[in-house]
Amino acid sequence: MMYVPNVAVLFGFGINCDHETAAVFDMVGGNSTRVHLNSFISGSDSLDNYDILAVPGGFSFGDHLGSGRLMGNRMRFSLRDELTKFIGAGKPIIGICNGFQVLVKTGLLPGPEGSVPDFVQRASLTLNDSGRYEDRWVTLEFNQHSNCIWTKGMTKIDCPVRHGEGKYVMPDRDNLTKLAANNQIAVRYIDPENTDAEPDIVLPFPKSPNG
Repeated sequence: MMYVPNVAVLFGFGINCDHETAAVFDMVGGNSTRVHLNSFISGSDSLDNYDILAVPGGFSFGDHLGSGRLMGNRMRFSLRDELTKFIGAGKPIIGICNGFQVLVKTGLLPGPEGSVPDFVQRASLTLNDSGRYEDRWVTLEFNQHSNCIWTKGMTKIDCPVRHGEGKYVMPDRDNLTKLAANNQIAVRYIDPENTDAEPDIVLPFPKSPNG
C-alpha cells in the first residue's frame, strides 16, 4: 500500500489560496489539512504531524512592509526550531506565489550551503520594473538538472502570473551566478519565439513581467 503523506497547508492573515492548494494535494494522493499559522505558534498543532509544508499564495498581512515580510518574520522568530527540525528531517516545503515571497523573507530560500537553515535573508522580491501589478500569461522553462522535487518531469508550460513584487534580487550578480551553477534556479521565463536563447539573457517586458 502506498504511503499517503500528510500535508500542512497554511492559512490565515491574508493567505487566500489554501483551499485550492489543499485540493490539489488531495487530488494527487496526499492527505491535506488546512492549518492556521497560529496553531503551530501556540503549539496546538505541530509540524511533527506532517510530511510536507505548503505556504500558499495570497496577500499575507496585506503585503504591508513588503510582500511576505510580516509572515516571514513571524515564521522566522516563532517557528525557528520547528522549521529547523522539519528541514533537518528532509521534509519538503513549497511556497507558491506569496508563499515563495514568505520563504525568501524567512531566509529559507535560497538558504546557506548545507542542510541547516540559519534564517538569514539573502535575497528579496521587489517591485516590477513597470511599477504596477502585472497579470498576464508567460512561458516558463524548467531546469532538467535541478534537484527541485516540485518540477520533476516538467519541461515547458504556458502559465498565468499575477504579482506586483516579482523581481528577484540579490546583493550582487555573483550570487545569482552561483545559484545557476548549482542548478538552484529551477524555472525561468523564456521567449516562446526564441527558445534557443542563452539561459542568462535578459528578457524584455512583457515576456518577463518583472521587467
